[in-house]
Amino acid sequence: MFPIRDHNPSGRTPYVVYALLVLNIVIFLSYQPIMGDPRLLSAFFSDWALVPREVMRGDDLHGVLTSMFLHGGWLHLAGNMLFLWIFGDNLEDEMGHIGFLVFYLLSGVGAAVAQIAANPASPIPMVGASGAIAGVMGGYLLLFPKARVDILLIIIIFIRIFTVPAWVMLGLWFGLQLLNGLASDATGGGVAHWAHAGGFIVGAILCLPLWLRRGASTFWQRTEGHPPHPEAKYRLSQSKIPTVRRRK
Repeated sequence: MFPIRDHNPSGRTPYVVYALLVLNIVIFLSYQPIMGDPRLLSAFFSDWALVPREVMRGDDLHGVLTSMFLHGGWLHLAGNMLFLWIFGDNLEDEMGHIGFLVFYLLSGVGAAVAQIAANPASPIPMVGASGAIAGVMGGYLLLFPKARVDILLIIIIFIRIFTVPAWVMLGLWFGLQLLNGLASDATGGGVAHWAHAGGFIVGAILCLPLWLRRGASTFWQRTEGHPPHPEAKYRLSQSKIPTVRRRK
């Protein structure tokens, strides 16, 4: 189960989302030639990825930031960019360009801290934008819980697209990260579930002041849990116009 699109166009051009998409793709292409050489790739990741053991020693602290722009393969990159594309524009619309960029980077740092806390002695490099993007998802859930999101469900030969509220899709995703994090061996490799869960929580916390300034629960009532872009406002206002019979 994964999202393929939402029904929530933003009210302004999401320049930061576009820039992040381009930057992640360009950086991935820059080291694509060494992807087939495990020795060179390992050395590259050791220099630029997040290695919890090294950070705990006070070394290679730059990896907390640089690791957000590295990916382990095409599918890893494509999945992260899809999530950023779907959920990032509406948050940038609410926060503004600079505010969203700061929010994105802080979410990534929070995700890194969560993964380090799960296994501070780990020598395994961590790469990927998924921690920062998990923060975007956490903020999206807080601000727009009823936004409509299309998800693709694949069960063996059963393939179907469903439209669900954001709280269903994002709530399930977060729950899976917690369950997988508890079930997995924190000392091993694989998916950094605690970075995902940590980034999600940090993103929601960082969005809390914005949500409160917008009116908290009254913001949900005013927007009906959807991004308040012009198109949504128009549809909501039209839906509240009573039906009347015109006289001839």
